[in-house]
Amino acid sequence: MNILGNILWLVFGGLLTALWYFIYGLLACITIVGIPFGIALWRMAVLSLAPFGKKVEISPDRGGCFMILFDVLWILFGWWEIAIAHAILGLLFCITIIGIPFGRMHFRLAKFSLLPFSMKVS
Repeated sequence: MNILGNILWLVFGGLLTALWYFIYGLLACITIVGIPFGIALWRMAVLSLAPFGKKVEISPDRGGCFMILFDVLWILFGWWEIAIAHAILGLLFCITIIGIPFGRMHFRLAKFSLLPFSMKVS
């Protein structure tokens, strides 16, 4: 079931989403300061390629003060808009019964994109 869900996810926009995250990650890595944000965007690209069968949870070892600082900078620089976009898409997909699994995946991506440095994907 996860394989079928991932294939449908890719066909109906997951591939395009991952491509945009990857491109923005490359642009963020142009500067030395932006490298952690580029890596976070690449992690989001990998998650958006195949979200079915994966869990997003808060990492038990948050990585110390740098990860908290990067999460705060992530929110201050406006990347929280990604989380809002995924939450809105999740609500729209949950209107229909067929769209509920895709809505749940958008909620998962919203959770990850709000604080990407404190989250782990398993």
